[in-house]
Amino acid sequence: MYPKLTVNLDVLRNNVKVLNTLLRDNGIDHFAGVTKVFCGNPKIAQAYLDGGVNYLADSRIQNLKRMKDLDAPKILLRLPQISEVDEVVEYADISFNSELLTLEALNQAAKDKGKKHNVVLMVDLGDLREGFYKEEDFYEAVEKVLKMDSLYLKGIGVNLTCYGAVIPTKEILSRLDDYKNGVKEKFGFDLEIISGGNSSSVYLLGKEDLPFINNLRLGEVLILGTESAYGEVIEGTSKETWILEAEIIEIKDKPSVPTGEIGRDAFGNEPTFVDRGIRTRALIALGKQDVANDSIYPVDQDIIVLGGSSDHTILDITDCKKEYKVGDKISFLLDYVGVLMCSTSEYVTKEIK
Repeated sequence: MYPKLTVNLDVLRNNVKVLNTLLRDNGIDHFAGVTKVFCGNPKIAQAYLDGGVNYLADSRIQNLKRMKDLDAPKILLRLPQISEVDEVVEYADISFNSELLTLEALNQAAKDKGKKHNVVLMVDLGDLREGFYKEEDFYEAVEKVLKMDSLYLKGIGVNLTCYGAVIPTKEILSRLDDYKNGVKEKFGFDLEIISGGNSSSVYLLGKEDLPFINNLRLGEVLILGTESAYGEVIEGTSKETWILEAEIIEIKDKPSVPTGEIGRDAFGNEPTFVDRGIRTRALIALGKQDVANDSIYPVDQDIIVLGGSSDHTILDITDCKKEYKVGDKISFLLDYVGVLMCSTSEYVTKEIK
């Protein structure tokens, strides 16, 4: 049973509803909920739909398959692999793209299945992950997609902060307006979706002169209530959607610094230690194979996370008001990476409330 990740769907639904209202108030009516952080679990994804999302969006075909019976359009966020185009056409209603070879393969796969597949073309506005960087390459792709029998050009999009940590600004996002207008002027075609990024764009909502965007793909702000540009909490949301519990398997008083010559740890790092003298240390059955040490935050704020190995995490419980014993459970809040890792680990039990 432990370690165990508990998901509170009532809290999650409330977070989604708060963001849904905020988006609608700012003219964003194509609301995509990103499901990759919980591996496309259908029960959790349904809470997204209950809260008001219009699309379910994921980076992995495997996760879209898990959600195939849910009544909502599905978006493949990661650029498709040519080797998976048949499955993309089967399980994704929309895919994000930036390569002509892949678009041609998608067109053929859709034609073979007698389908029309929707595509969003990604542009790179400086974060340097995916997307057309040169305008001439983008417009060449638009021209070719518009001529393809089995693809429909649904819109354009951008990703920011995930790699280059570039903060979305109205100046950067206004370039999407330029691309949208350029498609209209050059080809007489109106794009339906203008996708202005992820949870890092939320901080702009409510500010004047927001560039025209009508879609955001939101994950972190839904599951934790924090926008990802500056980490600010959105009013009315909660980060207590996810609680991780782990069991204490040892409690001992030990020195703060290992005895002997210090080399490399199990992960090849050279650790450093703060000498606090003899401290009471609790060993829990949770390791880096499950979640990173810096992604867990003890609910009991008197606990210090010292570090760990692949199977263990070491806590300093000296200053705790509660007297812990072996077999007790320690509760943790998680950041986005922590939720992702725990959801992915087959060693962490999942409980949905």
